[in-house]
Amino acid sequence: MTADGGNIRQRVIYRGHVQGVCFRATARELARGRRVVGYVRNLPDESVELEAEGPPAEVAELLHAIERHFAGYIEHTDRTPLPPRGDETRFEIRF
Repeated sequence: MTADGGNIRQRVIYRGHVQGVCFRATARELARGRRVVGYVRNLPDESVELEAEGPPAEVAELLHAIERHFAGYIEHTDRTPLPPRGDETRFEIRF
């Protein structure tokens, strides 16, 4: 096991009609009950940024749940793996 507990971190930018559809609140609710920390926030260009960190299966399940829930709104996603930070304690909405 690595020092970060085997966790991964993914940054995802969602593009499409993703603001004004309760994306952030829904993402936070979908993260609840999963061992995932990070954040979700709106960006000025009308996209949404999400960073999720946790065990690989938990992060994958969260991202899949978000993409399934918002399938009619997401037109494009950009995923970037990041190094785990290990300094967060929850998944939150940022402004």
